[in-house]
Amino acid sequence: MRALVVVNPAATTTSATMRDVLVGALAGELKLDVVETAHRGHAQELGARAVTEGMDLVISVGGDGTVNEVVNGLLRNGPAPNLPMLAVVPGGSTNVFSRALGRSRDPLEATAEILASLRAGRTRMVSLGTASATGTSSAPVSGTAPAAAAVTAAADAVAHDEWTAPRWFVFAAGLGFDAEVIARVEARRAAGRRSTGALYVKEATGAFLLGRERRRPAMTLHVPGEPPLEELFLCLISNVSPWTYLGARPVNPSPEASFDTGLDVFAMGRMGAVRMLHTVRQTLAREPDARGRGVHRWHDLEELSLTAVRPQGWQVDGDHLGTATGLRVRHVPAALRVVA
Repeated sequence: MRALVVVNPAATTTSATMRDVLVGALAGELKLDVVETAHRGHAQELGARAVTEGMDLVISVGGDGTVNEVVNGLLRNGPAPNLPMLAVVPGGSTNVFSRALGRSRDPLEATAEILASLRAGRTRMVSLGTASATGTSSAPVSGTAPAAAAVTAAADAVAHDEWTAPRWFVFAAGLGFDAEVIARVEARRAAGRRSTGALYVKEATGAFLLGRERRRPAMTLHVPGEPPLEELFLCLISNVSPWTYLGARPVNPSPEASFDTGLDVFAMGRMGAVRMLHTVRQTLAREPDARGRGVHRWHDLEELSLTAVRPQGWQVDGDHLGTATGLRVRHVPAALRVVA
């Protein structure tokens, strides 16, 4: 079996020595090409190359961002019967997709599990999602005064009124508050901070208490067959459960989300700090079931769209992509075969 191993050398939880060990284990049973990513978007290029070269398998060694790029390369021309399979060795800080597939959090153990699954022929088809945006801006978030960034984003939104090409996502997409938090964390990481659960909590708290979005919600959710839902400041679209993790603890706003169903949505409207804290505690519960005033949930949707009266951050699979004034999201069943 021919396999392309896509290695992110900047992955946060694997060392060069560990990567050499796991590549050695894979090479014992597979005919490997091993490539380290050198720039943003490189993993996507490699995924597309694997399709062109007729590879049987692509193994992503890195975090969720690396997985997302590989998948967007594999599916550049859409789902097809003979695409390479995907396997994931976790190397990032959160590894949501890998954990959703039941992989160990330890990269070496996950590698052994992948090899055992290949020997036994354990694979499965998974559903994915696509997201297209309009009114987009990729102006830098960090190093820019908030007022200046808002002006730039608004000007770009007017200029870029076309829809972007669909971007595949494996576990989540979002518009609004969650993307703003991701942007804040990415700015801290660019300044040398390590990505941790505590950093996300700190930035989320700051964005909620000091930001204007939850006081002046800008978004409207459009679900086919239902009236528009206005004045939202957060909208999470999930393809799996949980949505993410704080360390080992799952954050689960949409507990029914699954690779075997459509997309789930968790949205929040105007609310104060006490109600927000109560809702967060519900998503962290052992049996999560977030409900209450200002909390809105949908299960098993085939499509939805979001509009905003001013630019909002948007993200796919935890990767901040700039700002947008609209998002169009679709579910794609049985999109890709993965090693289970």
